[in-house]
Amino acid sequence: MSRFATLEAQAPVTLYHDGHCPFCRVEVAWLAKHRHRERVKLVDIQSSEFNADAIGRSFDTMMGQLHLQDRQGHWYVGMDASRALYAVLGYRRLVRLSCLPGLRSIMDAGYRFFARRRIRLGQWWEKRQGKSVR
Repeated sequence: MSRFATLEAQAPVTLYHDGHCPFCRVEVAWLAKHRHRERVKLVDIQSSEFNADAIGRSFDTMMGQLHLQDRQGHWYVGMDASRALYAVLGYRRLVRLSCLPGLRSIMDAGYRFFARRRIRLGQWWEKRQGKSVR
C-alpha cells in the first residue's frame, strides 16, 4: 500500500469504534455533529447487536485498533483508519502531512502506544475531568 493510500478512501465509510472508550465517545460525539456526518456510519463494536464474525473480523482484533471500511470495501486499520476518516471528512492536507516520512512513523507508533492504553488513559482522564467512569 502506498503511503498516501488513505487519501483514496471513498465515502461513505463505516467507522467501527469502542463505545466503552472515553476518547472514542468524545470523537464519536464530534463526528455526529460534523458538517459531513453523512459520509460516516458509526458502529459501536460494544453494542449487543454487533457481530464481528459477520464482517469477517474478530472482536479481539477490532478492540485492539480502530477499523474503518470504505464504500469500495477497503479496510483501514489503526492510524490508517484515522487518516482515511479525516480524508473523507475533508482534512486531506492534514492527512497528506501525516503521511510524510518520519512523521508517519512517529504518528503510527504513537497511535499503537495510545491504543494499547486507551482504557486506562481514558479512566484517568475522566477522573481528572470529574466524570464518573462507566
